[in-house]
Amino acid sequence: MKDDLFTVGELAKKMNVTVRTLQYYDKEGLLNPSARSEGGRRLYTKKDMVLLYQILSMKYLGFSLEEIKNNLISLDNPEDIYKLLEEQTKAIEYEIDNLNRVLEAIKALKKSVTQTNTVDFNRYADIVSLIRTKNEGFLSVEFFNEDEELATHIKGLFEDNPELGIGLFQKYQQMCDKTISLKAQGKTPDSKEGQILAKEWWDLIFTFTGGNMELLPGILSFSENRENWSEGMRTQQKAVDEFMEEALSIYFQKNSIDFPELEEGYND
Repeated sequence: MKDDLFTVGELAKKMNVTVRTLQYYDKEGLLNPSARSEGGRRLYTKKDMVLLYQILSMKYLGFSLEEIKNNLISLDNPEDIYKLLEEQTKAIEYEIDNLNRVLEAIKALKKSVTQTNTVDFNRYADIVSLIRTKNEGFLSVEFFNEDEELATHIKGLFEDNPELGIGLFQKYQQMCDKTISLKAQGKTPDSKEGQILAKEWWDLIFTFTGGNMELLPGILSFSENRENWSEGMRTQQKAVDEFMEEALSIYFQKNSIDFPELEEGYND
């Protein structure tokens, strides 16, 4: 590195990506080097590093390279920087909320052990499982306490096919982040992006239930009853519901899908 310029190798090392990845992003017009050395080597600035972080974050959320290219924040003015920082703030706050909820669950379990001199190993196993999966399925803790049929279904996912169970909860979080990101970009529920997302939501619901639509009331009940949710989780879910209520309604109409109870649940 010289005068705050990074070679492709230096940037790759700092951002934990391969040189091949940076070369590919350059070829696709996602991240072009800001300068070239006298010998023609790619050189990147710290602004390029921030742009790369934005690309990697959107890729993690499931955006295609074409979607990333069309929705990158240019970072050309303070308003752009503020918008990116706001998105990062929300993501970090959500992770903090998750960790705090795990902490509260552990404290409650400790208190129970002290008071009763017994251990609820079912509850303990649930917490351990969620910690091991980096808390990405922590919402399932609420399911375990509210709806017996749904709780049995969720535990079955983890026991019979752990990768599927964990993957579904990861997908759920990615979809929430993606919904909020589309709202921040000014995309509407009836836009192409909004309808693609609606299809992804419906596919996720169908995969999660295994096609058993009798589980929908329990899912809606969980979404509506948020008194035990953290403030960050409530805010996020409200923002998601506001967008998906309309997006799913439009998607159902366009594809002749008749699930009024799901639409009514969102409206409630």
